[in-house]
Formats: sequence, structure tokens, C-alpha cells
Amino acid sequence: MAREVIMPKFGFTQETATILRWLVRPGDAVEKGDPIAEVSTDKVDMEVEAPESGILDGIRYEAGATVPVTEVIAYIRRPNETLPAATPPASVVPSPARGPMQPSAGRRITPVAARLAQEQGVDLDRLVGTGPGGRITRRDVESYLAGQASTAGDRVRAAPAARRLARELGVSLTRIKGSGPRGRIQSVDVLAAAEASALPEGVAEVIPLQGMRRTIAERMQASVQQAPHIVFEADIDASGMERLRSRAASLQTDEQVRPSLTAIIVKACAWALRRVPRLNARLEEDNILVLSDIHIGVAVALEEGLVVPVVQHADQKGIYALSTEIAELAERARSGRLRPQDVANGTFTVSNLGMYGVDRFTAIINPPQAGILAVGRIQRRILPDEQDRPVARPVMTVTLSADHRVVDGAVAAQFLRDLRAALEAPALLAL
Repeated sequence: MAREVIMPKFGFTQETATILRWLVRPGDAVEKGDPIAEVSTDKVDMEVEAPESGILDGIRYEAGATVPVTEVIAYIRRPNETLPAATPPASVVPSPARGPMQPSAGRRITPVAARLAQEQGVDLDRLVGTGPGGRITRRDVESYLAGQASTAGDRVRAAPAARRLARELGVSLTRIKGSGPRGRIQSVDVLAAAEASALPEGVAEVIPLQGMRRTIAERMQASVQQAPHIVFEADIDASGMERLRSRAASLQTDEQVRPSLTAIIVKACAWALRRVPRLNARLEEDNILVLSDIHIGVAVALEEGLVVPVVQHADQKGIYALSTEIAELAERARSGRLRPQDVANGTFTVSNLGMYGVDRFTAIINPPQAGILAVGRIQRRILPDEQDRPVARPVMTVTLSADHRVVDGAVAAQFLRDLRAALEAPALLAL
């Protein structure tokens, strides 16, 4: 029987996702793990992979359709298999006007790599495949394009439909900022650029509230309206953190990432959440679910919006491992390569804006979580020492926003007390 391809669920509260485009045409052969579609969720844009090897068929939704999670969107079948009778014909999805470029005989290429090469006009015989058995992958094509761009200027990434529309409207793609994955220009971007040519006086730019930006707006508005925020602030002596970071850096090997302050803060939050588990919770209908696992999201700012990749089981990892994982997640977020599991199951969030020179700020809770910690910069302040003598100390201000439906002020205060203890005496994190 043909294998169903379902719309994945990437988070606790996600109900739908929008298909941005199909990467493979009906009838194309795919390997297990090949990207077959790009979708937009309430967290990030990402790819849906083939659940097994076979032939993609029975596509049920066109690009642009918003689909409930767990809904069947297509099928993977073997050559001798048929589709369920209720499956609509694959012709509902327009096929590209030209087929993908083919490599020389004897060479293999993934469907996604072939499509990308066709769109960008890449001669496949110029590529060296790094996949199994020398198979050409999408990354091989992208690496080739990156090399070409370094010598021939930046290439414009645009969907074929966007290119056609730009030609019809007389719009230059080089002046358009794409809203699709990895900055790819979509048709809506071309339309927005065309409309911008007749802007009212005094308006420099019109930015459509769409995609990730619209999702963020809707989720943050819902959070403020539905979750009564209680906010607590604490000043933390950062001397212990600075000593720990300096000591860890002196012991690190060449292969290890330099220990980051964000990693130390994430570790301390996980330690405090283990001691105050009521904040590691979420509200689900009429029940408060206290969660056994601690998965901490780290907010990453992108030009098109905010994404929150998640460090799974943060309480079970050391500073070096956390520093490496956070750096890798941030890089994947900025390059548009986050996977579904990278943004799923967060139970608490840390948002650090200290590197931007922000002293303090209040963050909005990321639903369905019960708390978020906003971290400001470290600055020198004059404080009394043990003998009440004025000394300059590094001080960091943190602000906790908590859902008052889930916890009361005393619970939030206990968390901040334990967090301060861990950050001011990081040796506690080893206990």
C-alpha cells in the first residue's frame, strides 16, 4: 500500500501549516529523507522529507494551501502500487514548464538538486556529488552556486513564477528582498515591489504583514491577551559567570566552541527549573501539565522575524555541549536549515539581547510555555563588598515573565532566587 505523507506537527500548539512549494513533481522518484516540499509553520519555514523511497504521487494540496497538521498531503508508492481511490489526481499541482536538467549517463542526482540546478541554469557535469555513491545533492548545487556568486556577484534566488511575474510587471528582481526560505523571492514579493512603485508621499517602504512576520504578530498578540503576565526583575553579580567562562576557555580544546554566556544562562535556567518544576509547565484546557523534561528555547533574531530553536534536555548537558549546540542551532536558523525537531517541544525560553547593548527588557511568553527569561547586558556598577566597601562589579539584569494562570508570584520568585544563586556561584551547576 502507498505510504502516506502527512503534514508534520512541529510544536504543541501548531494546528496548520502552509505549503510554500512542492520540490518534486508527481511521478518523480525520491529517496527516503529527500526534501519534497517546503512549508511555513507558526515557528519557521522548513522542508518535509520523504518518509521512504519510492515515487511521489497523489498530491492533494497545491502550493499556497494551508493544511491541518497530520493531514495527508501526498503519497509515496512503489512502481506496482496504486493510490487510494479517494486521492485526487496529481494534476491539481502545476508542473514546471521544463523538466529538470539531467546529468551524464551513470551519474545520480536527487530530484531537489535537479530542480534547483534547472532553475539556476547549472551544468550538472560541473558538479561533484557528495551523496551516497557520488549522488549529487541539493547541497552540492548550493555550494557550486555559492562559489559562482563569489566571483560573479550575488545571484538572485527566485521562484519560477516570481520570475515570470517580474517580467510581466517590469520589476527588477535585484531590488527585491525575498520572504521565502533562505531569502528566495516569491510572487507576493514581486507584487509588493510593484505596488511600492506608487507609494504615498512620505512612505519609504510598504512591508506586507505576511509569512513569519504575520505569524509572530498573531502569536504574540494572543499571548498578551490570553496569558496574564507577571514580571520580576533581578540584578545578578556576573563575576562568577565571567570566571567560569574564562576558566572553561583556558581548558577548551581546538575542536570545542568557546563557552558562551548564553550557554551558562541556559544551564542555570535548566538547573533552576529542576528545583522549581512548576514553572516548567504548560496550560492545556483545564489542566496544568508539569513537564518532566526540560527543553529550553533560545530566541534567534532574523531579518524576517524571530525563531526559537530548542536545546533538548538542557539540564543533562554541560557548558561545552550547550555552547556547541546553541551555536549550531543559531547558524541553522540564520541559514534557513532548521529541522522540525529543532523547534519542537520547548518548555521555557531564554531571550538574550545583551550583545545589542540593551540593559533590560521584558519579553512576551512564547505559548504554550509558562515562562521566558529576558537577559540584558553585563555592565560595571559600584556595589558594596562584604566589608561594605564600594567596588566595581559586573552586573547583569534579568527579567522573568511568567503566566499567572500557571504560577503565582512566589513560585516565580523562587525560580529567580535559584537562578541568581546558580549564576553567582556556578559551581552549583555541577550538583
